[in-house]
Amino acid sequence: MPTPVDIRITPSLHADTLKEVDGYDEELTAPILASALEALDDAYITLGKLHDARDAAKKNQAWTEGQQVLAVSDAAWKQQQRLAKKLDNVRVTLEKQIAHFEGELSQPLESRAAVTISGEVRKFVKDMPTEKRHEFLRQAIEDGDHVTISAVCGAPPYLSGLDANFQKTYTRMWHERTSPDLAQKLKAVRGAKAVIEQRGALIFKEVEKAMGAPWTRVQALREGNDKALAALKFDGQ
Repeated sequence: MPTPVDIRITPSLHADTLKEVDGYDEELTAPILASALEALDDAYITLGKLHDARDAAKKNQAWTEGQQVLAVSDAAWKQQQRLAKKLDNVRVTLEKQIAHFEGELSQPLESRAAVTISGEVRKFVKDMPTEKRHEFLRQAIEDGDHVTISAVCGAPPYLSGLDANFQKTYTRMWHERTSPDLAQKLKAVRGAKAVIEQRGALIFKEVEKAMGAPWTRVQALREGNDKALAALKFDGQ
């Protein structure tokens, strides 16, 4: 069940916003984004609890506004550090997933046709004008023509009049054409990583908002509180 919306917290940190990334699908990609979804949900719920703590502190009539902030600051700091570490761990995991899917979609192709046919295909492609060559290969990918693409991408690129970069591009296009689920997973994981990086930076501002003051003011309040407590100590007592 989705976490209820809390108007005290930026909607950007609600876990449901992650479901808007390109490539998200409840069955195909939701499982691999589970840790990212859980981390955002954790952050959202934790911020709500910090707001609750601040509201409770406000009801203590014996505390000044500064004391209310200090009362929440220790918990706020611990939760901020915990959430920042958790989101960074999620980012690292997503980076590893991206690298894995990138590798899968960049696997070299092996020619399935006979050596003679593959050689003829490469010569045919190489003899084409440059523009026609690229148009022909893009159409072959669209048509699912494995014989042509494997002949061209499964041998040194110069044999087909290509450079290494174009061969990698066509190999990637072929894998995306023949493995759409894999391509969709990569798209979703990339989108999730961008969200985590961008939303993770919001944690610090949101913690300050929940606490009721920026960390610079908290530090000043702590120093003032320490001085006041020290002044209340008397020698010999």
